[in-house]
Amino acid sequence: MIDNGVVCKGNWNGKTITGIRLNWDKRYITLAPVATVLGLAFKLYDPEHLIGDKDEYGITAALIPTNIPGVEVGRRHHPLTIAFQNGPTSGKDVFVPLDYIIGGPEMAGKGWKMLVELLSVGRAITLPSTSAGGGQAASYATGAYAVIRKQFNTSIANFEGVGEALTRIAGHTYIMNAAVAVTAGAIDQGEKPAVPSAILKYHCTELSRKVANDAMDVHGGKGVMMGPNNYLGRAFMATPIAITVEGANILTRSLIIYGQGAIRCHPFVLKELHAASDDDLDRGLVEFDAALFGHIGYAISNMARSFFLALTHAKFSRVPLNTPTRRYYQNINRYSAAFALASDFAMLSLGGALKKKELLSARLGDILSSMYLASTVLKHFENQGRRATDLPLVEWSVRTLMYQAQEALHAFLRNFPNRWVAALLRVFIFPRGRTYSAPSDEISRKVVELITTPGEARERLSQLAYKTLEPGNPLGLLQEALELATEYAPIERRLRQARREGLLSSDYLGEQIGEAEKAQVISKAEARNMRSYHNKVLALLAVDDFAPDELSRNTRKPEPAATKPMQSKTGVKKTVVAKKSSKKKTARKTSKSQEKA
Repeated sequence: MIDNGVVCKGNWNGKTITGIRLNWDKRYITLAPVATVLGLAFKLYDPEHLIGDKDEYGITAALIPTNIPGVEVGRRHHPLTIAFQNGPTSGKDVFVPLDYIIGGPEMAGKGWKMLVELLSVGRAITLPSTSAGGGQAASYATGAYAVIRKQFNTSIANFEGVGEALTRIAGHTYIMNAAVAVTAGAIDQGEKPAVPSAILKYHCTELSRKVANDAMDVHGGKGVMMGPNNYLGRAFMATPIAITVEGANILTRSLIIYGQGAIRCHPFVLKELHAASDDDLDRGLVEFDAALFGHIGYAISNMARSFFLALTHAKFSRVPLNTPTRRYYQNINRYSAAFALASDFAMLSLGGALKKKELLSARLGDILSSMYLASTVLKHFENQGRRATDLPLVEWSVRTLMYQAQEALHAFLRNFPNRWVAALLRVFIFPRGRTYSAPSDEISRKVVELITTPGEARERLSQLAYKTLEPGNPLGLLQEALELATEYAPIERRLRQARREGLLSSDYLGEQIGEAEKAQVISKAEARNMRSYHNKVLALLAVDDFAPDELSRNTRKPEPAATKPMQSKTGVKKTVVAKKSSKKKTARKTSKSQEKA
């Protein structure tokens, strides 16, 4: 059913007035179960011409109190078992005054503009900041966990395979932090960034999913076993929710990011369209000629600029700063020229069919997104005071993004339907081939050191995460363990050396402490500190287990205890099932001892 409203006469507080009779049936509405006011979008019709001479006004937005007769709220969806207030709402013959239209009756039919403007702001804040927050928590927790978790008598952070995942976690978190902070700053200055908001919604939620996957891989069984000690599982389960809401990511990438801004952001295409539709033919012809010749000159300029920058690796491109990040600004300039050239030829040769070539449009969107995100990384680095300790994160982030832009350009040219045009573009965009490389292993090792070592760079990366040291806060407890691991590392080295020399018989740290104290390898104070540290590590590595009856009681479908009729707001009786109360589930901690090697 189409959510609709019909202008008509009706009774409101004992008076006959002109209002709107609404009918709707919506799902996936955030906060609908607990809302006192609904923001409703619907198609408005006026068959009796009570407010004007039009039969249909189009999409209109109104604020509807939920206590009006006919409004149904309260029921909830259950999105991946997450405590997320989201549910359906419906309305049957709900009569409201015309003043309930946002902005009053004169704003009838202008709801689409309201929705787009609202989305361009909200979409750049809510989900991206949630994703960045998840990344900050995952970075902080996983970096510490990788140090205190040992395999073969060494921290798993020392394994290059684990380090690769840690690098991605830290780098992707830095990209999200930068994108959110810089775009929010633009919004604070009054901008309504429609295209950047789409970029942030798509890429921050996708990066958050990658961070969650990598964090789960590093934690292993700790992240898989659900229970009170699992601080990753629920967040991991929730990642598809952010991917889905406020515009599914598949459509955002293939239709919105590039398609929404391709025409409006172009310096000449919009002028050409306006001139072509001008009712004054003479004026339109003059304006069209001016725009067309400007467009041709712009395309030729892009061809020359793209070729020169590619041929020289953009080393002579002017940039605003002479800093260690100078080359990254130059690389953005190079791919900006290449993107403008590819975009121009795509619109010229494909025309309106470009919108239907979703994969090509998606790749152009990927290029645009990579350049925007790289720009926010550089701006964020400057805003934070150009800290030298953050340079490994900056280098990894920008190199990753620009490498992705290069590969997206290559894929675009490889799949462009006009092969002659594709060959011509390749000459101007890649005259020396694809020369940009992904981050090196050396950069990755520096990022791993940054995320696994207590210090200002690690704190800055997760500066908005809740890290207070208190019972029940895993981030604070993990950070405490990381700091102790760093402090007591010399003692652990002495224990390992004593084991190699035969002074200790056990391979298990918990037993080595007592043996070393007796052999006077370590002092009593050191032994006491090591026992305390070891117990804290065991508690953090612990996972939950349950008795079989606890799990079956938790998952068994409850039997109806009693039924009673409930009068709904529409006067229709509903049957409500009252659930039996169940005993609180108890969990027992188990901890796998550090492996004996």
